[in-house]
Amino acid sequence: MANDFKNTSLVVKWAVKAFLNSLQLGAKVDRQLDEKNIFSGKIGATAKVRRAVYFAATDGEVIGSGETSDIEEGTVDVTLAFRKKVVFSITSQDQTLKIEDAYERYIMPAMQELAQKVESEIAAVYKYIYNFVGTPGTSPGTFLAVAQAKAKLDNLGVPMDQKRCAFYDPDSSITLADGLKAVFPQKIATKAIEEAAIGRYSGFEIYTNQSLKIHTVGVATGTPLVNGASQNTTYLLSKDTWTQSLVTDGWTNSQTGILKAGDVFTIAGVNSVNRRTREDTGSLAQFVVTADADSGASTGPATLTISPPIITSGPYKTVTAAPADNAAITVKTGTGGTSYRQNLAFHKNAITLAVAQLDLPQDGATASRENYKGVSIRLVRQYNVTTDKTVMRFDILFGVKAQNPGFAVRTTS
Repeated sequence: MANDFKNTSLVVKWAVKAFLNSLQLGAKVDRQLDEKNIFSGKIGATAKVRRAVYFAATDGEVIGSGETSDIEEGTVDVTLAFRKKVVFSITSQDQTLKIEDAYERYIMPAMQELAQKVESEIAAVYKYIYNFVGTPGTSPGTFLAVAQAKAKLDNLGVPMDQKRCAFYDPDSSITLADGLKAVFPQKIATKAIEEAAIGRYSGFEIYTNQSLKIHTVGVATGTPLVNGASQNTTYLLSKDTWTQSLVTDGWTNSQTGILKAGDVFTIAGVNSVNRRTREDTGSLAQFVVTADADSGASTGPATLTISPPIITSGPYKTVTAAPADNAAITVKTGTGGTSYRQNLAFHKNAITLAVAQLDLPQDGATASRENYKGVSIRLVRQYNVTTDKTVMRFDILFGVKAQNPGFAVRTTS
């Protein structure tokens, strides 16, 4: 029959839709490389995604000296770093199943597993997100917890449209639903009570997510200071990595992992700016360490790789001023060596998911591939005469990147 489990092309069509239905984080991120732009690739290949371009307006009708500048368009390399598969064998009798039965028994569980792998990698980009709110060790449970994330993005000039969403771990979701039920309209409050579901609130569509990561803070001890003034850079130098090095000292001597990738800190005297108005937000800028850092001997020196870069002028300005020598550093992510769940809220354009289509084998196997809404799933099947079973494998190749990390915020638990 045309609609039984032997029809590889039909099975993979059902599979890709089941995969999309299983995505949550993946359904809300950017997929610039989707639909018509799905490309062929192998693990380790890269695709380039453009960063947003900013311009600075000037006064008057006459173009003055220095008012014309070249467009500095940054690109982000999205590496196809993740090749995931689900493999199982089925009997000859199983292959006669109608597609509806096969969908429930095999296809949906396989796609849920692949989707979970994608969700996990998207959640892992928290390490590159520097906006941070909440109190480490305390689950968010009030309107203020949600509103703080909204205010953070608003103050930084993130677009205030319908493309924002927030994801909370199951414990935080229950706490939030309980804390907000009294202030919800009755219909939403009923849903919050019955399903621990929150819906749209404070500018976010809010979801419970099981894939959110736990961050363990580095050693984070000592009296850390900036070591050397004028440690700022330019957009031209930092536009593709969105990082820079920061020389520090005053940490506890000779500590492996004095800070861990994902640790967030502030620098005294360095405030953030609204990326659109370039005006002082009145709050200290937050920076994230993007690679584990160790401290040295004697004065506890440590060179940190940080994001965002410290840019003090121009259309891509990120801060009010470069840090002064000996400016105090304060770690915000919590107590050293302690672990905290990292809830995520973001605008769609904060994170990119890129999926590539895999080659179809030509020898000794039957294969089909389906591209749909930015996702490509490949199915390969091969009969084993010794066991009288058919081996089936579903494959996906993808990459994830925080292309605009300033468009996202972490709410700690």
